[in-house]
Amino acid sequence: MHVFIAGANGQIGQHLLREMADSGHEARALIRHPGQGPELQQLGATETVLGDLEHDCSEAMRGCDAVIFTAGSGPHTGPDKTIDVDQDGAIRLVDTARAMGIKRFIMVSSMRAEEPEKGPEKIRHYLWAKHNADEHLKNSGLNYTIVRPGRLTDDDGSGRVAVSARLEEFGMIPRQDVARVLLAVLDADNTANCVFDVVSGDTPVGEALATL
Repeated sequence: MHVFIAGANGQIGQHLLREMADSGHEARALIRHPGQGPELQQLGATETVLGDLEHDCSEAMRGCDAVIFTAGSGPHTGPDKTIDVDQDGAIRLVDTARAMGIKRFIMVSSMRAEEPEKGPEKIRHYLWAKHNADEHLKNSGLNYTIVRPGRLTDDDGSGRVAVSARLEEFGMIPRQDVARVLLAVLDADNTANCVFDVVSGDTPVGEALATL
């Protein structure tokens, strides 16, 4: 599968490229600056393409079979940039994928994005942006999977997670394990049109996804 990765230069994105290097999938990494290309290709990108999520990316996406959206402004940026990237950038990419006939779309969201009004005030704008993008994807007609990780860490991944449509405890998860989940979702047919929370746990990624 030829996979377009938005946010490839981010921390989850870079882990995803490493994981995809040994998979049967090809990664097309979206970059904003030409200088980012060589490093991402060394990590595992099959190719890199210039583009900006705040503008039209249709040419950069041409020929791809799936999209993984792991871009983000981060929960600590101002509301304007969060809206530009996490909400409007994601929505624009969903619409572009649909217009180009790309049917598979995997979105990295956040735990509690389904109820942003209950989130901590300091990140409520971030949760609302994720919520709006998620709802747009769910109503797009695309074959979607929305992955909602808990608090992200830079720890080495264990390859073991806990997943559920809703996890009551807001746990943590290494970015490396989020990337492993994203790659596994590509080959997990049962995750079609599925939304789930994921945190660190005791079950290998593949086995955990099979329970959804």
